[in-house]
Amino acid sequence: METQLGRTLGAFNVIGVHHLKTRIQAGRLRRATAVALTAGAVLATGALTAVPAQAVSAPSIVAKGGYAMNNANSSTLFTKSADTRLSTGSTTKIMTAKVVLAQSNLNLDAKVTIQKAYSDYVVRNNASQAHLIVGDKVTVRQLLYGLMLPSGCDAAYALADKFGSGSTRDARVKSFIGKMNSAAKALNLKNTHFDSFDGIGNGSNYSTPRDLTKIASSAMKSSTFRTVVKTKSYTAKTITKTGSTRTMATWTNTNTLLGSYSGAIGVKTGSGPEAKYCLVFAATRGTKTVIGTVLASSSISQRATDATKILNYGFARLG
Repeated sequence: METQLGRTLGAFNVIGVHHLKTRIQAGRLRRATAVALTAGAVLATGALTAVPAQAVSAPSIVAKGGYAMNNANSSTLFTKSADTRLSTGSTTKIMTAKVVLAQSNLNLDAKVTIQKAYSDYVVRNNASQAHLIVGDKVTVRQLLYGLMLPSGCDAAYALADKFGSGSTRDARVKSFIGKMNSAAKALNLKNTHFDSFDGIGNGSNYSTPRDLTKIASSAMKSSTFRTVVKTKSYTAKTITKTGSTRTMATWTNTNTLLGSYSGAIGVKTGSGPEAKYCLVFAATRGTKTVIGTVLASSSISQRATDATKILNYGFARLG
């Protein structure tokens, strides 16, 4: 009996242990399944913050060179051949304006008499112009609008003649261009050189997307410059050589971003046989400003498209 009872109890013990193991394994399986389901739900809803968002892809642009930075701290946001020397076209005039605005004791209301040499120059070079009229007295402020909005090479010549030093016009122009190069050196720009006041160079007028962006950022510290370059159109009233008042034709800003990109605040277009199509651009959203440059794009519309892509990318990176 003892032996039979022992065998019976032993059998029950084996069954009990087996049943206990089965229950434990089942419990573990249920917990594992619950954990897996919970993790799946979290991933599905995006609630797992440890998983990083996919990075924004840098855009492809047609321009040969491009650059953009955060204007607040100069941190780079976009680059494409950013340090390659290229012709700058009329984006050169950003430095022209910067040099004028840096003059000590500057009087923006001082009058400049328009010379025939300025008119002859734009006709000879088939250059963009503000259509200044010989003999008219135009203020420095008005010349800055004529320089930056319709990209007047006649306005650029007038400003270089006014603010250069020397006893002859040629000497004053040479002096002014020297001031442009000194300003570039002061900004520690290694890949920029000017040999003209307007971008119609003599073979040695060049910069890079990065350098031009830095020039523009520096120029934007001037409230007068900021006001001018964000203006879509401007009408000047000038004094004729007989003393009467003339209303000039309205100057329209060649920067199409001002009417098409939300938050656009400047800066300057440029074009030419060698430069192709250029644009130095800036836009602000909230407290953030992206400023940049595209050089040697393929058309007026394409340079705006290139700039728009870079701006969107820059703001996406800034968050």
